Amino acid sequence: MKILIISQYFWPENFKINDLALGLKERGNEVTILTGKPNYPEGKYYPGYNFTNRKIEYYYGVKVIRSPLISRGSCSGIRLFINYVSFALFASFTAVFRISKKNDVIFVYEPSPITVGIPALVYKYFSRAPIYFWIQDLWPESLIAAGDVKSKFILKLTDRLVRLIYRKSDVIFISSKSFKHSITEKGVESEKIYYLPNWAEDIYNEPVERDKDIAGLLPSKGFKIMFAGNIGESQDFESIVNAAEKTRGYDDIHWIIVGDGRKKSWIEQEIRLKKMNNIHLIGRHPMRMMPSFFREADVMLVSLKDEPIFSLTVPAKIQSYLACGKPILAMINGEGADVIRESKSGFAVNAGDFNALADRVIEMYNMPKTNLDLMAKASKEFYLNNFNSKDLIDKLMSVFYSYTIKKLY
Repeated sequence: MKILIISQYFWPENFKINDLALGLKERGNEVTILTGKPNYPEGKYYPGYNFTNRKIEYYYGVKVIRSPLISRGSCSGIRLFINYVSFALFASFTAVFRISKKNDVIFVYEPSPITVGIPALVYKYFSRAPIYFWIQDLWPESLIAAGDVKSKFILKLTDRLVRLIYRKSDVIFISSKSFKHSITEKGVESEKIYYLPNWAEDIYNEPVERDKDIAGLLPSKGFKIMFAGNIGESQDFESIVNAAEKTRGYDDIHWIIVGDGRKKSWIEQEIRLKKMNNIHLIGRHPMRMMPSFFREADVMLVSLKDEPIFSLTVPAKIQSYLACGKPILAMINGEGADVIRESKSGFAVNAGDFNALADRVIEMYNMPKTNLDLMAKASKEFYLNNFNSKDLIDKLMSVFYSYTIKKLY
């Protein structure tokens, strides 16, 4: 089967689509990627890339066709808008003039923005290939939750674009079961919606030896609660800092934050003003190092703000935490919290409830190690039973084939 994947992001950027492309290739498919020039998350082109160069590359046998785009820059609202639109525009021309029209499948990966669907619509018009659209982020709901877009006109225009892309897609995959209601409300038949959750990269499934260099970046003793990922507005670091402040009476409870983002400078300021030596900012590190960081943690932390859109989301880091077999503490609502409770991998408190978060941290700190070990075991087992990449990619292929047969008959 000839598969065209359209994604604004791809290797060397770290996204789930990298693994999926290789998984499809390993199953004997001919896979081509239409993507942009790598610039996420720093906002500038990766070394060796610019607006015009390196138009074709190969990633373990997968052909990568790169379209120009304007980089994210400082990630301001206007610059992000230009980044999104530039990819949609240039990738549409690239799809028409540089990609064979003989592909059997158009697979669209949408972690944001929704505009990644525009080149798929253009390519479908000329090739007649079906579109399979994998939704990672709901639009326009995510724009409203982020608060960056206030214009009713822009939000209405975005809603119309979303409805058009959904209507023209032949199959829609959702990464969270809770997305289904939002999508059917936009006029999509439930029969063409399939649940396809995220999985963790393979490195999170492999045994990890202790790395002395990484261990040296962390407190040598004590109980370590670790957050790994983007330090942004959505993650509600105000509540995390408040919870950490409530545990200051325990000298050996440490809050570790591995990552970078817009809120990092705010956290640094809070640490200085409140003299909070129980919060440790470790900075951003390559994804390949994350399992070694996780190994040093007693509990992994995930959080999202108390917004309706976030209650529908399962943060991808949950699968990474589960795959590593770690106890998890979550301050989130909805489906993400349900995963933690169902898996028995830890505890979930309501989004924004920093008092409950602090209480759970102290409870886990006081637990016998055997209790935490049971959570760790349950975590790994739940991952293998529900988020195994092999099973999920096989499911994806079965949908491709079943839809192809349906079209023929």
